[in-house]
Amino acid sequence: MSKFDNNKVMPRYFAIALVFTFIGIAVIGRAAYIMTAKKQYWTDVAARLKRDSVSVKPSRGNILSCDGQLMASSLPEYKIYMDFQAGGEEKDSIWNDSIDHICEGLNRIFPQMSAAEFKRHLEKGHRKMSRNWPIWKRRIDYNTYTEVKKLPVFNMSKFKGGFHWEEFNARRRPFGSLAQRTVGDMFGSKDTARFGLELSYDSILRGSNGITHRRKILNRFMNIPVMPPENGADIVTTIDVSMQDLAERALIDELKLVNGDMGVVILMEVETGDVKAIVNMTKCADGRYHEIMNHAISHRCEPGSVFKVASFLVALDDGVADTSYVIHTGSGVMPMHGRDMKDHNWRRGGYQDINMARSLEVSSNIGVSYVIDKFYGANPEKYVEGLYRVGIHEDLNLPLVGYAPPIIRMPRKNRHGQYDNWSKTALPWMSIGYETQIAPINTVTFYNAIANDGKMMKPRFVKKVVKNGETIAEFHPEVLNEQIARPKAIKTMQTILEHVVSQGLGKKAGSKMFKVAGKTGTAQVSKGAAGYKSGVVDYWLSFAGYFPADNPKYSCIVCIQKSGLPASGGGMSGVVFHHIAEGVMARNLKLSVDDACDTNSVVIPDVKSGNIAAADFVLGRLGVRKTSPWSDGKPYGIPVWGRADSKKDEVALTKTKTHRNTVPDVTGMGACDALYLLESRGLKVRINGTGKVKRQSIAPGKAAVRGRECVLTME
Repeated sequence: MSKFDNNKVMPRYFAIALVFTFIGIAVIGRAAYIMTAKKQYWTDVAARLKRDSVSVKPSRGNILSCDGQLMASSLPEYKIYMDFQAGGEEKDSIWNDSIDHICEGLNRIFPQMSAAEFKRHLEKGHRKMSRNWPIWKRRIDYNTYTEVKKLPVFNMSKFKGGFHWEEFNARRRPFGSLAQRTVGDMFGSKDTARFGLELSYDSILRGSNGITHRRKILNRFMNIPVMPPENGADIVTTIDVSMQDLAERALIDELKLVNGDMGVVILMEVETGDVKAIVNMTKCADGRYHEIMNHAISHRCEPGSVFKVASFLVALDDGVADTSYVIHTGSGVMPMHGRDMKDHNWRRGGYQDINMARSLEVSSNIGVSYVIDKFYGANPEKYVEGLYRVGIHEDLNLPLVGYAPPIIRMPRKNRHGQYDNWSKTALPWMSIGYETQIAPINTVTFYNAIANDGKMMKPRFVKKVVKNGETIAEFHPEVLNEQIARPKAIKTMQTILEHVVSQGLGKKAGSKMFKVAGKTGTAQVSKGAAGYKSGVVDYWLSFAGYFPADNPKYSCIVCIQKSGLPASGGGMSGVVFHHIAEGVMARNLKLSVDDACDTNSVVIPDVKSGNIAAADFVLGRLGVRKTSPWSDGKPYGIPVWGRADSKKDEVALTKTKTHRNTVPDVTGMGACDALYLLESRGLKVRINGTGKVKRQSIAPGKAAVRGRECVLTME
């Protein structure tokens, strides 16, 4: 028989096992509680633990315009906290006495919360004795931070008062949304670039982190630098702020007028390829226009009639036809391989017989497609090779994330000699801007090459990298193609484009002050599987060209997408081009005042009455003829009160007598002199308006009663 009594031993084992089970459940429960409910508390504690090595973030470089104006810069922002365990009883007594004053001050700085709400919020943190209690939920700028730091308790050191902060580098654009999609933006909370130049040049702008050691000495931490951070360099862009603003305002005004859905403007310098302005506007849910995507470099679409220039340049360069070649367009409708090709005026009888040059001036679909189909129909590969040669298909390799290279398909035959990706209608419709996918940046680069006598420049967005005032890298203008076509073909196309504006459909893009060259474009927008006509038709309206035509300085493309009619590339996009061109050219006007004067003209300024001694001094220095009550031009500094009358060829200065006890006549004076004279006699003065004193409520010569109000009406 066993010496163990199971009836006594087993209950003891079960009791012990049960106790350990409960202990295990308690441990697991406590761990779960710490990982969930107390997670933030222990995270804050871990953040305050001493680290031997701490990473130090550098200052991010600036993005500058071509003339050195700030387009993006880093400014400090702060999140503010309170450590309620710091300072001990002495701090707590000051806190209890000052809590109402502190909350009133916070309400004045942050009016979104009342003083009572601030008090409840802070007292909640005080009850929890939190060491990292947020005073305000969002980041604040430096000026706001200094205002908060002036409040009681907060103005003490962080070890005595408990007020502490976390500093961030916030990205700011002084010009707001101007060129926002090109300049780029940052993820504020992550301090990482989102898009644009901020993302493309992030490695240059960011710099590199430094390292510092933290050592505890006499109950305080000291930072001992090991490797200082290397601040980011600045990049100088090609963007001109005034041109950018001009282009943006011109585009938005037209989009509002025509109720457009989207708009793009690219302004480029002909000789260098520098992009001086790039605008991308999209109509948002609030009915306003904002930069949402960089459509200028990413929106590949069928360009429409602006593509006809590339088609005819290929024909001119190959020598298959010249501008005198006549096309029989008939009444504006021509069958082409089972489909009708129509001109825009087919309902009005068409253009009948026109030559190649005129067909481009009036943007005849039949004229362009007939020529290309006739001379390249049997060998479409030669036509597409020509498009590649003239640069409309060039991959620009832009330094901006999101750039989409053009898609112009090359005809491909199978082993049976049949085309796999081609139809008989492909060539005629491709020649007028369909069945291709091209972003606006490629189109304007092509037109810029025509303006530049055939030399194609790569669009340049950044000129150089600067650090501490010294240039450490420079990006020179880059030539993509020295000659996209024979000089004779380029010269012919330049003449045609000038005629498009002077006597064709692009008249609204022109100017009376200088010559403009360019081409209009109006294309229906395909809606994918639904085709071109599924309900309301969308249109892609464009005008691409350059100015001044006789000495090209700038090339520009304007694109507008809108729904429904009316829709006109020349009448809508051309108008925007006109405003931009005239605005840009007006900046180059340098007028002198001498140009407005001849030897017989006299410029007499409008002089106010009042201190005529000062007026006499200024007029003498300006060389203006005057008559004054003294001959030696003195006194300069002593006030002499009188009237000034501007005549045809001189200014007459007349001294008037004033008495200390009477109200002076201040009509014709400026506010400064009138205020001095009246208040020196004890009168209270109230001024309405600006300019000269037109009327005074107390008539001159009346007794000056001290404290009486005199109202001056200025005009």
